[in-house]
Amino acid sequence: MKVTFVLPPVDMTGGIRVASIYADLLQQRGHQVTVVSTPAPHPSFRQQMRSLLKGKGWIATAKKMSYFDHLDVPHHVIERSRPIVAADVPDADVIIATWWETAEWVAAMPESKGTKVYFLQHYETHDYLPVERVKATWALPMHKITIAQWLVDVAKETYGDPEVSLVPNAVDRQQFYAEPRGKQATPTVGMMFSRAGWKGCDFAYEGVQRARRVIPNLKLLVFSMFQPSDDMLAGCTFFHKPSQAELRTIYASCDAWLFSSKIEGFGLPILEAMACRTPVIGTAAGAAPELLQDGAGQLIPFDDPQALADAIVAIAQMSDTDWRAMSERAYERTVQYSWQDAVVTFEASLERAIARQQAGLLQPLTPATQTATSNAPQPSP
Repeated sequence: MKVTFVLPPVDMTGGIRVASIYADLLQQRGHQVTVVSTPAPHPSFRQQMRSLLKGKGWIATAKKMSYFDHLDVPHHVIERSRPIVAADVPDADVIIATWWETAEWVAAMPESKGTKVYFLQHYETHDYLPVERVKATWALPMHKITIAQWLVDVAKETYGDPEVSLVPNAVDRQQFYAEPRGKQATPTVGMMFSRAGWKGCDFAYEGVQRARRVIPNLKLLVFSMFQPSDDMLAGCTFFHKPSQAELRTIYASCDAWLFSSKIEGFGLPILEAMACRTPVIGTAAGAAPELLQDGAGQLIPFDDPQALADAIVAIAQMSDTDWRAMSERAYERTVQYSWQDAVVTFEASLERAIARQQAGLLQPLTPATQTATSNAPQPSP
């Protein structure tokens, strides 16, 4: 197949990482893959002047790192920030939108650019986005592929689309692994820091502080692409932009990993920690309800720091034998399914999209269909 991925600016975020993995693996499987993306937006002249007048100097516009940087996949970055149009992409069998804005662009493409597929990694109804436009993209005549059951439920129950392909994320066990081990000599938990409020970092940190009332020597490891507040730095060991090897060591240095999101598309750090034999204490967001079943971790309510503290204390006070058993269950969940398995399913989903298009089954959802499903129960992310 000739496959085109249409992307927003590429960077080091999880969604871009997943898209890069599929682009690379599909090419390895013999498909002709092309990636087309927009450049990172540059500061406007007004923003530059405002920065200079405030004494902050010229705003740097250095190229951002991305997961596509070292891939041998053809990647065209258009000349400026604007909608990607038909002239920017090759004719293909399949063209894949990867973000609500790219879905609008792909929807306007002629049939020669390929069967239109919408790869959904989140339900992007955040208050900083044009929510009605985001929702409208879910009704476009495209075959949907998504990564978690809760997103399949959104498509079915809210938009009346029962034909979504579910292709869960996997973990690269050559990057994330650890030998069997016992508990840490000093009780240790870890978390990823984000400035986004829905990531729940404040509540996670409060849970750690409450757990320290019972376990005063509890150690907290934190990594991030961003610099956290001084208050958080005072209570943790912080790693700024760790390499993949460093990240593996961070995961494997913990007795439990904290996943505190209110809403999440999937939650790749859950799998990465589990692959490093670290149980996860997590909210029921993204794929956590499926991944933390059968004793591989513990689910807690969102924004309940006491529940989080109690879970931390319970794991920290486990016998070494019981902790090793929990660690092994976490690890076993990650070895049952690989990226090589996932790309086979992804490839089959693209073939299914083509078959549906040829059969005339990719039609826009009508207002009547949306009205009929408007009273369906809403999924809990």
